[in-house]
Amino acid sequence: MKFADLGLSDELLKAVADAGYDEPTPIQAQAIPPVLMMKDIIGIAQTGTGKTASFVLPMIDILAHGRSRARMPRSLILEPTRELAAQVAENFEKYGKNHNLSMALLIGGVSMGDQIKALEKGVDVLIATPGRLMDLFERGRILMSGCELLVIDEADRMLDMGFIPDIEQICSKLPSTRQTMLFSATMPPPIKKLSDQFLNNPKSVEVSRPATANTSIDQSIIHVAPKAKRKLLYGILDNEGVDTAIIFCNRKTEVRDLCQDMRKDGFDAGQIHGDMDQSSRLAELERFKSGEINILCASDVAARGLDIKGVSHVVNYDIPWHPDDYIHRIGRTGRAGATGIAITFVTNRDEEHVDSIEKLTGMKLPVRDSKSVKPEKKPSGKKSSADKSKSEKPKKPNKPRPDEHTEAKKTSSKSPSPPVEKSKKPEKQAPIAEAADTQDDDWNGPVPGFLDAKLDR
Repeated sequence: MKFADLGLSDELLKAVADAGYDEPTPIQAQAIPPVLMMKDIIGIAQTGTGKTASFVLPMIDILAHGRSRARMPRSLILEPTRELAAQVAENFEKYGKNHNLSMALLIGGVSMGDQIKALEKGVDVLIATPGRLMDLFERGRILMSGCELLVIDEADRMLDMGFIPDIEQICSKLPSTRQTMLFSATMPPPIKKLSDQFLNNPKSVEVSRPATANTSIDQSIIHVAPKAKRKLLYGILDNEGVDTAIIFCNRKTEVRDLCQDMRKDGFDAGQIHGDMDQSSRLAELERFKSGEINILCASDVAARGLDIKGVSHVVNYDIPWHPDDYIHRIGRTGRAGATGIAITFVTNRDEEHVDSIEKLTGMKLPVRDSKSVKPEKKPSGKKSSADKSKSEKPKKPNKPRPDEHTEAKKTSSKSPSPPVEKSKKPEKQAPIAEAADTQDDDWNGPVPGFLDAKLDR
């Protein structure tokens, strides 16, 4: 099947072709026709399946006819995080370049001034996170009565972040005759209840079993002591052909500490987590996409929807607390038909989380021996030219020097061999790694959803 078979306009087909696409993915092939027919749909698809284009493309053609009015957006797309909202906006700009559609992006972490000005002019497409949208609505800056089309994206993530009450409130303020699309990787009971409440006779589109992992991803787990994680990570990055990697941690403090230590040790590493402002998060993502850095330490704000080509490895430095997040984390690799590698570090406290992931995915995760990972070449991730020149010349063994106060006592007259060196100079980074890993033992429970939710508003 080709995109031309889906009923899209010639202008839109040209934009799709210019972007380098010819054949739709399964979710796009099944979702686009009913959306163009103005039907409500429920789309269930794993990450990396082209879900965003399955609603962006038909929306562009639907909105091509009509006129926007001040403070009354014609369509609304709700996203759980700022990064996902920004990525959807990029898709609209890319595919809508041949259409004269106005768009506004409402996300937290940036000034409201420009957002309010855009709303005053009138927008065809409003892309928003729930927190910022509700804030501007309560200030009287947005009127919902003109919204003809609603998209609730990553609904299960909305549930995890505590946004469902906001979603219900937003839906109650929209016209009852609107067209609604709901997309989710899984369909837990609260999401099913939401769809029953706000969708009208929806068509279900499912391209894979809920919460299945991409089969092109080589998955494994490695049992490791908490204080040995850093050494194991460095061994993987130094010796296993890692081109680009995303390293996921459960806590924002761990993301920050790990990134700082990796930079000290010579890795080109960046970070992204909920405590960073929006401009800093987008800047780090751009550095990663452009190749300026090849390692991104991240919290779960980067686990969903981010489409970054060429990520060869995903490492779960901490096993995720929620099994659904495992699917989304490893989905950052193995995208668009490519292969990828996902490695998860497992401590003796994590067996329950492993069981939950295996139950959700329906597969037994292969166990890899930590001894199969070669040790890191040196504490720093990359050798300097000085280091390389030194390593090319073999060092001569040091001749033992007699010490009349100690060696005479340690060496037997029957043992002419030189004394064995008892200890080596400690590695420079060992105290730092140990201190950072000690923090892992403080708390191993999930962060309440209402705390993380506020960070992404």
